[in-house]
Amino acid sequence: MNRRELLMLAGGVVTVPRTLQAQQKAMPVIGFLGNASASYTAPYVVAFRQGLAETGYVEGQNVVIEYRWADDRFERLPALAADLVALKVDVIFAGAGVGIRAAKNATSTIPIIFFGGGDLVGGRPRRQSRPARRQSYRL
Repeated sequence: MNRRELLMLAGGVVTVPRTLQAQQKAMPVIGFLGNASASYTAPYVVAFRQGLAETGYVEGQNVVIEYRWADDRFERLPALAADLVALKVDVIFAGAGVGIRAAKNATSTIPIIFFGGGDLVGGRPRRQSRPARRQSYRL
């Protein structure tokens, strides 16, 4: 699945009616949970907005996006995710790894879509300053 398909899927999830919700909201609300800073994640936000626009959703016109940034302070993610859940967002768009885990721990009813890459189990992608060495063994 490429990035454009993922973003179109995110836009489609927003249109899913919420049967558990007592009142209809005027506009769907997307919670954007970023692991890093707003400036670092800016390319993802641009692509995200473009993907939404391609499916007919324009921020401020017919969809609301609530942004929360952890600024690489991962201990803040659980509180930020809980804040989005308290706002009763329709979907959470979370950064890979620890962002997904924080969102998943905060809710079992709100759909979660992730962006980014790296180690989805361990958290932040690991950077290597040099390639791994191949080891050969003599018998």
